[in-house]
Amino acid sequence: MTEGAILRDLVVLFATALPIVYVFQRLNVPSVVGFLIAGIIIGPNGAGLIAQTADVESLAELGLVLLLFVVGLELSLAQLARLGRVIVWSGCVQVLGTGALGFGVALLLGLSPSTALLLGFLLAQSSTAIVLKTLSDRGEINAPHGRLAVGILLIQDLSLIPMMLLTRLLASSDVMSWLAVGRVLLQAAMTVMLIIVTARFLMPAILRQVVKLRSRELFTGVVILLCLGTAWLAAWGGLSLALGALIAGLVVSESEFSHQATAEILPFRDAFNSVFFISIGMLLRLDFLWEHLPLLAGAAMALVVCKTVVTTVAIAPFYRSARVAVTTALSLAQIGELAFVLAQFASPAGLMTAQQYEMFVAVAVLTMVAAPFLIFAASKASYTWHEPHAVAEAGGERLPARSHVLIVGYGLNGENLAHVLQQTGLPYLILEINPDRLAVARRGGEPSLYGDATRGEVLRQAGVAAAHVVVVAISDPVATRRIVALTRQMNPQVPIIVRTRYVAEMDDLEHLGATEVVPEEFETSVEIFARVLRRLRVPRNVITLQVELIRKQGYSMLRGLALPRQTLDQLDQILAATTTESFMVPKRSPAAGRSIRDLQLRKMTGATVIAVVRDGQPSTNPSPDFVMQPGDILVMVGSHGQLDQALARLGVEAEAAAPP
Repeated sequence: MTEGAILRDLVVLFATALPIVYVFQRLNVPSVVGFLIAGIIIGPNGAGLIAQTADVESLAELGLVLLLFVVGLELSLAQLARLGRVIVWSGCVQVLGTGALGFGVALLLGLSPSTALLLGFLLAQSSTAIVLKTLSDRGEINAPHGRLAVGILLIQDLSLIPMMLLTRLLASSDVMSWLAVGRVLLQAAMTVMLIIVTARFLMPAILRQVVKLRSRELFTGVVILLCLGTAWLAAWGGLSLALGALIAGLVVSESEFSHQATAEILPFRDAFNSVFFISIGMLLRLDFLWEHLPLLAGAAMALVVCKTVVTTVAIAPFYRSARVAVTTALSLAQIGELAFVLAQFASPAGLMTAQQYEMFVAVAVLTMVAAPFLIFAASKASYTWHEPHAVAEAGGERLPARSHVLIVGYGLNGENLAHVLQQTGLPYLILEINPDRLAVARRGGEPSLYGDATRGEVLRQAGVAAAHVVVVAISDPVATRRIVALTRQMNPQVPIIVRTRYVAEMDDLEHLGATEVVPEEFETSVEIFARVLRRLRVPRNVITLQVELIRKQGYSMLRGLALPRQTLDQLDQILAATTTESFMVPKRSPAAGRSIRDLQLRKMTGATVIAVVRDGQPSTNPSPDFVMQPGDILVMVGSHGQLDQALARLGVEAEAAAPP
């Protein structure tokens, strides 16, 4: 094909795909689904706008290499070590269980052991791109089911290395033996060890030398060379391009430059990934889909059900909540893009017939298109399920009496609140659904219950009806709304303080009954501007008044809403009123060893010293003969201008005026 023809195909490809993706984005459907639909429409099996797919597939292979390189970058071994036992065990059980189920079903259908094992590998993979995009758009990445789904996806991605090695073994021989399998698994283990050694010693040194030159172009070039070069060497050594790219990403992920490498490679990955997913859509034959629609639709539904059951079983022993387990399972119920890596490698080797490959493509595309809708439906329906074992026994040695503070969620915010309440001697109770976080609370002797706070029975056992305050500090926006509504229904008078990541949630939460909503987005902004004003020596009480005013108005200043004119007038009056400022006398300050009379602050600046704090003891209304010492804190009153002059005199001008 000529260069002009390649360019024409790319123009047709993007000109058709981008409007479709735009419509899907407006419908809150991941762009990956839009690219799949676009590939179905424009491919040789659809409208035929692109009849020859060889060149598109070459670009898609490059996109696949970049995709797996970024997957490797995100598969930090340190990050895997921090996943926690629940996610690691659940992920391993999910991968092994799904693979074993696919293997068994394939044997029952009369397929050969090699093909059956390959089918198990294919079914074990879920779509990282679709799941992450859908959960991120819904703000559920940090929810319990979001963390579980992301962790299990990482385990699946890591399992791709032994799967690809075993697939190569299957393609090379018709005879399978435990010795051969063991040899391949040993090779996988040696590969991982090589990655660790290379990541610890060689790659950081190379990248460190490149970074010293401070050339972004050189750094980007080295990263791309590492990605493509490792992929080519892997293929030359008998492995595959995809496996080489994954290994290269894993190597770079262990260096301190992994985040910069990810940032540099992402634009290339996103551009070529779109071609990759469009090429997958092109593989689907619409005539084959229509001719075998009942069979393919039934197979897709059966696959979703089986993967959901296996994943639920994998999670259930750790999370005794059907809501979390089933929502996570439905999020992972599709076939993933990495399965196409295995299928495209195995099909030319004869492990799959042409019809089997077409059936796989059709079922995979159907499940990927349905994935966002399954995640949405699971999240909506999960709160109607009855969970008889939603609450476990209490943890810690004590449970508070009534009129306690009920803390829902033992993350960073919940842990800090519990620490403060413990120090002040106020009774509280922690309600947590994450087994790892619950174990941390119980090891610390915290009064805690295991349970899903979206259930009325759980809140009832936690004493919500007699709680003094309820604090909801979780990262699941859907569950937060449910908890607020149930709490307000069960205790109409209790103050409910809610932490949320997004300001868009404020109105809904207040409508449901939240007393105060603390949005992290604007609280971060408030903290930033407060620190800036302190650096500019704006009096602390003025900063406090501004912060309180913003919070009182529901962050309307930061939300771009107009404040009432009366409020602005009040603010002007407050800022124009007398304010206070403090100044600590350093050792070499000209004020040290001098009396208030000698400084003549009131005469020269108009500011008045109303108190001096020495060794933690305040002296109010000090006499003019009070002699200041290093470490004293002067508390002054005056207008903005007067206080600025006083601080300047204490810091600079007083030195010039000091007697010799």
